[in-house]
Amino acid sequence: MKVLLPVWVPCERIYWGLYSDMAAVHRCLLVSDFNAAPLAGYLRNDKESPQLEVVEAPYGLVEPVLLGEHEIWQQQPNCALVWTRPQVVSAFARLLDGEVVTGEEVDAEVELLVELFTGAAGHLTTLFVALWTLPPYERGLGVGDLKSGGVMRTLLRMNTQLIERADRVDNLYLFDAARWLAAADGRRFDAKLWHMGKIAFANSVLRVAVGETKAALRALDGRAKKLIVLDLDDTLWGGIVGEVGWRKLQMGGHDHIGEAHADFQRALKALARRGVLLALASRNEEAVALEAIDEHPEMILRRGDFAAWRIHWGDKAESVEALVSELNIGLQDVVFIDDSPAERARVREALPEVLVPEWPADPAFYVEALSALKVFDIVSLSREDRERTQLYAIEERRRQARGQFSSMDAWLERLELQVFVEELNEENGARAVQLLNKTNQMNLCTRRLSRAELEQWSKGRGCEFWTFRVVDRFGDAGLAGLLGLQSNTSGVTLCDFVLSCRVMGRQIEETMLHFALRRARVLGGDKLVAEFLPTAKNKPCYDFFARTPLERDGHLFYGAGNELVALPSHVQFHS
Repeated sequence: MKVLLPVWVPCERIYWGLYSDMAAVHRCLLVSDFNAAPLAGYLRNDKESPQLEVVEAPYGLVEPVLLGEHEIWQQQPNCALVWTRPQVVSAFARLLDGEVVTGEEVDAEVELLVELFTGAAGHLTTLFVALWTLPPYERGLGVGDLKSGGVMRTLLRMNTQLIERADRVDNLYLFDAARWLAAADGRRFDAKLWHMGKIAFANSVLRVAVGETKAALRALDGRAKKLIVLDLDDTLWGGIVGEVGWRKLQMGGHDHIGEAHADFQRALKALARRGVLLALASRNEEAVALEAIDEHPEMILRRGDFAAWRIHWGDKAESVEALVSELNIGLQDVVFIDDSPAERARVREALPEVLVPEWPADPAFYVEALSALKVFDIVSLSREDRERTQLYAIEERRRQARGQFSSMDAWLERLELQVFVEELNEENGARAVQLLNKTNQMNLCTRRLSRAELEQWSKGRGCEFWTFRVVDRFGDAGLAGLLGLQSNTSGVTLCDFVLSCRVMGRQIEETMLHFALRRARVLGGDKLVAEFLPTAKNKPCYDFFARTPLERDGHLFYGAGNELVALPSHVQFHS
């Protein structure tokens, strides 16, 4: 029997507050052609977020389970991990047995598996599939194994085909299981475990797989860290700049310590290019420290790479709090990196929400330690991600300009604010999903959807999903707002009202609500209904709706006619 859930996601099928008020709980289905019980145990007992409810499919029943022909689906998993040996492709198993197998035979079987994965992905929020690996002792043809007919060449062909086909499915993500094997300690495969219990991988590999799976789920939940707060002396460079001067710092050059610091800065800059903000909290004279950043010829990171800094002789815990307040993010979004155990202990004690990793004494291991944190994974890379530091720099210019005006109204009139609205499409989809899943403060319902779910929902009967891009005289703030509407016989429901905190307070909220009321009239609804669902962080959204002329009944707001909320006079609206 087929018991898979329907693909279409109605307005009501949403994860109310799940990601805002507590660690997300996922029900994860494990599908494998080996005994995955040890992996299931590690997944259940691992203390890192998110917590998992694990559903184990009987090993070996890969095809029936993926087809939906198993009662395991009645437990309604929302994600799945498929991890199989390459022998799941019978043509490859025959190749290992020494038979002659054509590439076309292998391709046909892999294509059938991809179709199974695609079908299963349509009924899940997320599907993970591990690429195929072989034990290191499997040498195939030896020196000729990468020639035609070789075992490893065929394996690479299979994985390449899987990678290319997976690009077609938005919520299908591939794990590089070979990296899991490389990262594991000791023995990766234990033939005795296989023969006794059909356990295909050693415990060390399974533990790595758990860490990678948790990191991926955090990224999908929008829980990747947003800000790294860094020390300077003996962290970003070698030496104490106040004592030796910037010319004598160990930074770059042919010195192994200087090279290690340069590599660390390159790794940080790569993260910044992916949208992770960098900030400084250093005990130094500000002018001296900034001179080193500006003038040292081997510096990789320059002043413009940092979203903010606190360079003084005060408490670093207070500096971190000030940076978080200035950048308008949460303490839970911060990683604090400092070479001093005392400073780490102080921040860890004062600000328990901040991630304060232990840090190696030798800078040669800084890059490895940064990568090992596994808290910066992202699902996709948008234009806003690449320009995030620049966007914060522009925002600082806006704040400085605001101080030159006696009133908010006068400042807004000079801002030359433009708002561009367009429906969800291929170009804006990635950023829209990112904003939907990460925004907490100005968020009516805190609905969390994958890109596939959002696209399916937006194509449903009476559903519309709109995006809002904001531009002013200082620059482009990017895609910053979202609106989801669904019409029915009793009116039009506002399913999503989301606005980035970076642009709150400029009456873009009123602009979006004006547009929502206008669309409600076009859709033929007698009224627009917005139900506010409270979380620990979205009170600013409630306060906004409470200020509007909409009628209110507890957490329910409703009204008809776009004349209820006028388009702000200082906004040039493009629809």
